[in-house]
Amino acid sequence: MRVVLASQSPRRKTLLSLIGLRFTCNPADVDESLNDIQGDPVQACADLAASKARAVAGMEPDALIIAADTIVVVDGRVLGKPGDSSEAFAMLSLLSGREHQVMTGVCVLNTATGSIQTRSEITRVRFRNIQEDEIWAYIASGEPMDKAGAYGAQGLGAVFVEQIEGCFYNVVGLPLHTLYLMLQEQGLHLLGVKVDELQCGRH
Repeated sequence: MRVVLASQSPRRKTLLSLIGLRFTCNPADVDESLNDIQGDPVQACADLAASKARAVAGMEPDALIIAADTIVVVDGRVLGKPGDSSEAFAMLSLLSGREHQVMTGVCVLNTATGSIQTRSEITRVRFRNIQEDEIWAYIASGEPMDKAGAYGAQGLGAVFVEQIEGCFYNVVGLPLHTLYLMLQEQGLHLLGVKVDELQCGRH
């Protein structure tokens, strides 16, 4: 069955290629604004991932659609992608010297059967204390502007990360072990091995 990534994210495309998945891209056109969400942010990013998958489902018959949404949460405040340099500076200043959570909602939708799965992954990340001139220099690199929380742990932003507890790939934008198990449930066995159903259902 064809696999479709409902995104043009270069990071997610790289991660899918990393595990040998052959896929095409059909980016979803949905409102990704989560800065003013109410309630559980874990559920919110899972719901948005599902919305992205549904947005392209009608255009992709007989396909497995993969969609995801990543947010950063600190003290209950949701940080999406910064709108400008000043917002990026405020976000990075807030994260400096503190622990935050990176949450990714993942959805796999089988358009042939109508089956839809959603999972969420949470990773704890601690930043070292960052100087203001470091923050502005990082912003000048351009890297923060398209990333939740205004940083990329897989890029130059790695110099700020002091500790990670949980899935690193989740911080990049797609928890690969979770996705692997979700694809198993849809009959797609990347390693040619069927994983026990109890393991697939643990998330």
